Amino acid sequence: MNVAQMNKDVLDIDLPNAKLAYTIIQSLLLNQEALSDLLALMAHALDEDVAKALTNTNEWEKYLEAKRELDNTKLQIEKFTEELKKMENG
Repeated sequence: MNVAQMNKDVLDIDLPNAKLAYTIIQSLLLNQEALSDLLALMAHALDEDVAKALTNTNEWEKYLEAKRELDNTKLQIEKFTEELKKMENG
């Protein structure tokens, strides 16, 4: 079961730890976005042959898969944020 499938009754976490988890996750997401921006900038500096060779590697495929996963993670973070707000108010 992933976090998106859990309901708040199953999630056994107190508010300070939930806030800490949110802070850690947010930091990791910001780092990932900065890295992605840097890679895009570097890709523009490459000539066509080098860029083509780079995008035909397993590492590039892993990078693209990680970016797709990041989109799912952002949705999960939104749900987590909603639950965190409920905890703060409740």
